[in-house]
Amino acid sequence: MIEAITKILEFELLSIANYKIRVFTLLSIFIIYILTRIALYLIKKALFRKNSISNLDDGNSYALFQIIKYVIWVMAIGLILETINVKVTVLIAGSAALLVGVGLGLQQTFNDIVSGIILLSERSIRINDVLEIDGDVVKIESIGLRTSKGLNRDDISIIIPNSLITTNKVINWSHQSEKTRFRIDIGVAYGSNVEEVIKALEESAFEHPGIDERQSVEARLINFGNSSLDFQLLFFSKNIFRIGKVKSDIRRIINQKFEERKIVIPFPQMDVHVKKE
Repeated sequence: MIEAITKILEFELLSIANYKIRVFTLLSIFIIYILTRIALYLIKKALFRKNSISNLDDGNSYALFQIIKYVIWVMAIGLILETINVKVTVLIAGSAALLVGVGLGLQQTFNDIVSGIILLSERSIRINDVLEIDGDVVKIESIGLRTSKGLNRDDISIIIPNSLITTNKVINWSHQSEKTRFRIDIGVAYGSNVEEVIKALEESAFEHPGIDERQSVEARLINFGNSSLDFQLLFFSKNIFRIGKVKSDIRRIINQKFEERKIVIPFPQMDVHVKKE
């Protein structure tokens, strides 16, 4: 029985020069693959366990798991190559010139990969962080080795090269605290009662359920514009990602209160004088 199994395992499926593929070789590759998947599964379960004794949050756990996953897969691929008698060190040394050429052609790709490693190791950007990149606000859903995936306020999935995050100016709305200060700018006609305008603006913010820290709501007269008195309404909100909806609701309340108080929102006007000769 043992001899029969040994013959099956030693049976050659393919032979090229000094490289021979036996049934035992394929079985070894399969076992390495299964063990790698099992190891990653157990590590993931341990890191994301709700009652974990570690102090890692979901973002830190995800970043750590991504790094561990890439390291384990590199080791697994190295073992697979050794299993089929491919010496990894010899392969790397022999293909050094090729790697240089490929590196020059894929410079941006390598830049993105290095940026991904930086993001995963530094953890300056985490899952569910709300970022402003090139004027677009996105919520990060995943951070990969080369690209990250985010969701913008229109619920459109955006693929972001990691180098864009590490090399450009990026505003992280989630970095400081759970809530962020926002503002609404509005102008009213000259001659309006300033105190009434400030009162209407602050009441509009108070009436919205998405506003935090009512005592921090403040309306200001910020400028004397060309055709209006310019005001600014400042408030805090935890609804960072969907703040556009909150602002829209507050503007509707402001418009209603202005109509009740007969406060006029002006629009730019131009007088044209025709000179008769």
